[in-house]
Amino acid sequence: MKNIVYICLLLFFVGCSQKKAAKVGETAYQIEQNNIFKDASKSPLKAKDLKNFKGLDFFSFDSSFVVMTSLELKPNAKWFNMKTTTSRLSRERIYATATFELKGQQFSLNIYQGEENMNSEEYKDYLFLPFLDNTNGKETYAGGRYINLKIPEDNIIQIDFNKAYNPLCAYNEKFSCPIVPRVNYLDLRVTAGVKNF
Repeated sequence: MKNIVYICLLLFFVGCSQKKAAKVGETAYQIEQNNIFKDASKSPLKAKDLKNFKGLDFFSFDSSFVVMTSLELKPNAKWFNMKTTTSRLSRERIYATATFELKGQQFSLNIYQGEENMNSEEYKDYLFLPFLDNTNGKETYAGGRYINLKIPEDNIIQIDFNKAYNPLCAYNEKFSCPIVPRVNYLDLRVTAGVKNF
């Protein structure tokens, strides 16, 4: 009888600890994003949205939206002021152009480098890929989405559209978000990454 009670108690505590450690998401990236959004100290969500937050809505992972491409570097690209959703201007330059095939079509996207990031030890290797596609305003945020990249060692880079995320201003208008340049439009439905909030 004692053994049965012990086993029941053990199962109860294991069950509780597993519930506590439960992660929401299909991939490691989705779990990481949901954990950030759940953490009040890091979350971009407003207090009222954080209170009811269960997890971001993602498309199912699709390996056909992961592409490898070589970069055409733009070492002489001029700095320009990228407009944002506020009066702030983000000082950027085109670091490289990525040309790749997606769903049987050829596309080129500009990858940007921010002046502010270059002067930061933590973000000096950071690259920024904003894009628009035919899901915007329907399944995804109307203003487009972003992908974070890092400067590769050999100019070959992986672009994983499953890691496409919404600008922070999609969750809270207090944030200032770069507006996606129209030149970075993909004329297809990118059914990967995060959906509209």
